[in-house]
Amino acid sequence: MSFIENIKMKAKSNIKNIALPEATDLRVLEATQMILKEGFAQITLIGNKEEIEAIARKNNIDISLANIIDPENSDKYDTYVNEFYELRKLKGIDYNKAKQLIKDPVYFGMMMVKQADCDGLVSGAIHSTSDTLRPALQILKTAPNTKLVSAFFLMIVPNCEFGENGTFVFSDCGLNANPTQEELSEIAISSAKSFEQLVGKKAKVAMLSYSTYGSAKSELTSKVISATNYIKEKEPNLLVDGELQLDAAIIPEIAHSKAPRK
Repeated sequence: MSFIENIKMKAKSNIKNIALPEATDLRVLEATQMILKEGFAQITLIGNKEEIEAIARKNNIDISLANIIDPENSDKYDTYVNEFYELRKLKGIDYNKAKQLIKDPVYFGMMMVKQADCDGLVSGAIHSTSDTLRPALQILKTAPNTKLVSAFFLMIVPNCEFGENGTFVFSDCGLNANPTQEELSEIAISSAKSFEQLVGKKAKVAMLSYSTYGSAKSELTSKVISATNYIKEKEPNLLVDGELQLDAAIIPEIAHSKAPRK
């Protein structure tokens, strides 16, 4: 069973409500139709109901089973404003600013997650990383003991024997541009935990570089080597190796050639 098929099977046995705050984007509406047809999640679209439905009709997209919430007309609007104000008043947010921000679909959606009115939120089709992360950090905060906010890409390669049946996590490809060796170690540890939560398999972490075991030497390769050593000290049960080029990390024959002592 592929990773995607496994996710769909699990989802259908435990239906979650996912909020989509970019509901005027055609791709989001097309995805909504597909998800509702598959039946592996409930969908809440956030935005102006008439505008969303008009776009769907124009493009022959069926979103009839989706829940649509307009922040300004929602019976939860005042509750969310009050909650957000309490969360952020010590950071300089006044009540009028709170009212303005909660009208934003992303902020409203994050408050839905915070208040357990939905189970998750997907954003980024038309919002930048910062415009998606800022509300999340202000409202949901980070997981306990998290030292650094980082990002990863979940890559699923069909008919692939490498990785976990073609499933990989690559991090940090979009948030921390030049992490320190300590930050690299924290990114790797957090990403490994996320991989295990998503895929249900033990993570095998490769600390990637343009060098494999000293084939090149520079400040950059030294940073990766130091980060790898930090991880081994902090998480001795985590399977981690580095520094490695990508081919040596995932293809056994290349690994035997480039890193014979391992």
